[in-house]
Amino acid sequence: MKYDLIVLGGGPAGYLAGERAGHAGLKTLVIEERSFGGVCLNEGCVPSKSLLYCAKALDYAKHGADYGITVKDATIDQKKVIERKNKVVKTLVSGIEMQLKGSKCDVLKEHAVIAGKNAEGYIIEAAGKQYTCDKLLISTGSEAVVPPIPGVPEGVKSGHVLTNREILDLTEIPKTLVVVGGGVIGLEMASYFNSVGTEVTVIEMLDHIAGPTDSDISAILQKEYEKRGIKFNLGAKVTKVTDKNVEFEKDGKTQKAPAEKVLLSIGRRARTKEIGLETIGVMCERGAIVTDEYMKTNVPGVYASGDVNGKIMLAHTAYRETEVAINNILGKRDIMRYDAIPSVIYTNPEVGAVGLTEKAAKEGGYDFSVVKIPMEFSGRYVAEGGKGGICKLIVDKKANRLLGCHVIGNYASEFIVAASILVETQMRIDDIKELVFPHPTVCEIIREAIFQIK
Repeated sequence: MKYDLIVLGGGPAGYLAGERAGHAGLKTLVIEERSFGGVCLNEGCVPSKSLLYCAKALDYAKHGADYGITVKDATIDQKKVIERKNKVVKTLVSGIEMQLKGSKCDVLKEHAVIAGKNAEGYIIEAAGKQYTCDKLLISTGSEAVVPPIPGVPEGVKSGHVLTNREILDLTEIPKTLVVVGGGVIGLEMASYFNSVGTEVTVIEMLDHIAGPTDSDISAILQKEYEKRGIKFNLGAKVTKVTDKNVEFEKDGKTQKAPAEKVLLSIGRRARTKEIGLETIGVMCERGAIVTDEYMKTNVPGVYASGDVNGKIMLAHTAYRETEVAINNILGKRDIMRYDAIPSVIYTNPEVGAVGLTEKAAKEGGYDFSVVKIPMEFSGRYVAEGGKGGICKLIVDKKANRLLGCHVIGNYASEFIVAASILVETQMRIDDIKELVFPHPTVCEIIREAIFQIK
């Protein structure tokens, strides 16, 4: 069967492509071998937030006395938490499938491979059938990296070692959990299991947690979680995993951390293997598909969006990349920009960031200033029990504009988009000062910080 566009992958990048292309009148086929919604909806963004919300409710119940509320013996039922998570996922997956049908694009749940090109277009094989298309969008997503550490393969097979997929289905709370990797996924799961009573240890090779997060923010987050009992071993390398411990080297010494369960969270890689890229000569670097600002690959008529291009592995980045790809397929010139992509760590407290960190501004040679103010400058933040946290701005002194904004404090996930808009539009600081923020909101912290700029 011949299509105008075939999309490989039904995650955020793929299903949005089907909707946009279908509504634009393109005869479109979206092929997904597992569940629509991809990693984000089924084993990432959404299910993890479902768990974290339950943990936050438990934290509020345990500390209700701070608000004049007494809750005796607050506990959590892990099986019900997982049941709720599964219900949330099922509801949203069904919604995506309905949206795809509403856009009049065809869908297929099968493993698909690219099988070359002929006079009719690119050939896609799935379930023993061939489909052809004029344009091809590759959105096959990413997968968890499983390192070749002794004991890991055996642990994965036995269920002792988990990735982001399996840990979201645990129906029993482990007494001890070792998280290998102090990035976003690892920290969010460390946050959840710490809240529900697990003894959590995080082992990270770098000398800090949260990857590229601004150093002031990551330091505050680490300190907060150390207060809550999470143990951090930084500058450490895992050397062996057994059914009871994780062995690691730190400061030249071998140490052990007890582990009823182990979470592997050292990163993700693009899913580019065994999908037939070599049959049409799609270029890859470090395992990810190379794309330009129009989301085009080196092969005419072939595009890639989402985690598979390895640029910024976030669902909202995938959405925008897909919009750029579809617009260009439709003949509407559009370009992808990465300077103002917001990122969030959904721990408690939350972390929100956009633009350059202080370190990146230095490396970029900017003449910049830094403003840091306590989150307590926000009346609502204080009224709702917020403690600690900062809002940090990186300001281009020459251009008089915002280069970056970094926040640690709850509600950060909801208002970091305001800072993203300011960075994206390159609005002058003097003009930002004329904007009116609703009061009382936590978002006002940005306005408060702006007025501290000298």
